[in-house]
Amino acid sequence: MSTSTNSARASGWRAWFRQVLASDAELDAQNLERASERIGCQHAGACRRGERARLSGRLASVTVSPASQAPTLEAELYDGTDTITLMWMGRRRIPGIEPGRSVIVVGRIAMNDDRKVLYNPQYTLEPAAS
Repeated sequence: MSTSTNSARASGWRAWFRQVLASDAELDAQNLERASERIGCQHAGACRRGERARLSGRLASVTVSPASQAPTLEAELYDGTDTITLMWMGRRRIPGIEPGRSVIVVGRIAMNDDRKVLYNPQYTLEPAAS
């Protein structure tokens, strides 16, 4: 048996063991990353300040500013590679923007306190999971 065949077989076994031993969070991250690639979106982990980005992922959290502050709706988008903060200024609620919802967003990457942020991004809600 050739060395390349043995190497390919060993590589296949290593990939299988990684998959079997992966945690639910690791598998979820892999699925989100693959789904983003399938629809032609960028990875949040590769985005840099000033770039226009099209991202896909799941909303991990949604926070509304207190009534005593200017209206702001903030959400954390996770795509399997990184988290990006989405901030809609002048809004306290957007129908469909809720934790667990999958969305596609488009906007320019900004930085705020070392966090990647999209201010007032365009968004498309993905069908809700049944």
